Amino acid sequence: MGMVKTVGLVLHPQRDSKVAIDTIVEWARSRDVTVLGLPDEVGRIDCSAVAVDHSTLVDRADLLVSLGGDGTMLRTMRLILGRKTPVLGVNLGKLGFLAEIDVDELPPALSAIDNHDYTVEPRMAVRATLPDGTAVTAFNDIALVRIPGDGLSAVSITVEGHPFVRYAADAVIVATPTGSTAYSFSAGGPIVSPTVEGFLVVPAAAHSSFNRALVLSADERVVLDLLPTSGRLAVEVDGGVAAHLTPGDALGVTAIRAAAWVVRLGPKSFYDRARRKLRVNGSAEVD
Repeated sequence: MGMVKTVGLVLHPQRDSKVAIDTIVEWARSRDVTVLGLPDEVGRIDCSAVAVDHSTLVDRADLLVSLGGDGTMLRTMRLILGRKTPVLGVNLGKLGFLAEIDVDELPPALSAIDNHDYTVEPRMAVRATLPDGTAVTAFNDIALVRIPGDGLSAVSITVEGHPFVRYAADAVIVATPTGSTAYSFSAGGPIVSPTVEGFLVVPAAAHSSFNRALVLSADERVVLDLLPTSGRLAVEVDGGVAAHLTPGDALGVTAIRAAAWVVRLGPKSFYDRARRKLRVNGSAEVD
């Protein structure tokens, strides 16, 4: 007996996902599998997926399928936060670093999952509480970013109660291993295996003499204090602005182990994907 009885869909808000949805619905129909989706997403597409609210989608789905790019995949993982429901990423965009397959690979991928022929990869998240008491969670990163015209990001970093360094930069990024290939990577941070239980603090375009990234244990808490010399900063959570901070504000960030579980199929490793999608090549001097 197959493991999948209900498939939940999470769609990109703009990209055309009709072909992918039709493929999933056809596969599901032949196996008496129910397909669910959020009303504002499946409602704009002519399909037979059943529209349900967020809580019903999360409660009933045996498998969540993210149709879109990395942003959709991150949103899907936040939706399923803390549950062991596997998430399959289907790339409808260009890079799709977090996606496992393309649309034309859907039927065999769904059958492999239904037959238990797959593995799952735990993904860590980082969480912070904003000054107004709102908790935010990110699977890529939480970043304190300068607002043009408002001055630099001047931030003091304290780890487990121990002051360590002050950064002056365009941004200070707290990134998960997943996020090490995103904003953190573009800021010069290291590529980190998703199996590492730790997270990064990375300055972007640092104006201070110390411009190195920090690698912290998943058990450690980091506090980012805005110094009096800091400008007003935007708090970006997986790329979306969640709040603004002013000098004197502080943001504490902690890690959440295995906050979501991503489907992996076949023999390709994280390093295969990173090498191909980030175009990692050797030095011309050694080739």
